[in-house]
Amino acid sequence: MSFDRLVRFAPKGNDSNILIGEPADASVDVGAAVRKGDDVQVKVYSGKSVLDAGSPTGETAVIGRILSPLTQQEVGTIRCVGLNYKKHAEEAKMTIPDIPTVFLKPPTCLADPYPAPTIIPKHTIASDSADYESELAIVLGKEAKNVSEADALDYVLGYTACNDISSRSSQFAQSQWCYSKGFDGACPIGPVLVAKKLVPDVGKLRLRGLKNGKVVQDSGLTDLIFSVEQIVSFLSQGTTLPKGTLIITGTPAGVGFAHKPQELLHDGDEFVVEIQPHIGSLYNVMQNEK
Repeated sequence: MSFDRLVRFAPKGNDSNILIGEPADASVDVGAAVRKGDDVQVKVYSGKSVLDAGSPTGETAVIGRILSPLTQQEVGTIRCVGLNYKKHAEEAKMTIPDIPTVFLKPPTCLADPYPAPTIIPKHTIASDSADYESELAIVLGKEAKNVSEADALDYVLGYTACNDISSRSSQFAQSQWCYSKGFDGACPIGPVLVAKKLVPDVGKLRLRGLKNGKVVQDSGLTDLIFSVEQIVSFLSQGTTLPKGTLIITGTPAGVGFAHKPQELLHDGDEFVVEIQPHIGSLYNVMQNEK
């Protein structure tokens, strides 16, 4: 299977028909275009999953509703690396780790980009501590176990954008992070899965986070403490990582709780994770849980 950028979507006029395909315009920022209401043409593939997309059918369709590139069933347990940017560790006043700091999110965290709402759980609203974390996400294309750093990229299918939504009050009340980052819908990803071949050097990517149009995070991935190769290898030691495993790689400096005044998330806020080149923008519009 060969592709450059894949999207999973429901076409206009047939919301129950889930398709996989490649944007007809290789330069379009799919997330930004969908947010603006533009028609995005997609070359439809024969497969039903980005993990086995098949081949172009010769047909095209217009995106009606953009979805996460992967389903909850495909990702299983989401692997997460915390404190993986030097400047973020500094702003959090935490020691730069010698080995990756790992926590887990359940598959129920996985969520779609805009126009699906990104939910702030009602039991965390009173604490006013919902926060964003712009991140690069890795998707594995085949099962991995005991992988060396030298071979790690052989297991990577591609990359997408992620927002690691966090409840800071819950996080700081505990020594473990799984609860505070594990709420339903707390891991929107997408909308585009970019093939590994388009990103031969992850360090050349640039990541930004924008809250209501204001840039609050802006970092080159050269600030990563642990590389993609190191992360995949480390997580695979003694542990089977199934095909479709989603790995989120940490957030750079500029998270909401570290700003003065704080830049936390509230009902109606728009947050954008932008990774350039190729990956584009993940739009999330926050909504308080009813």
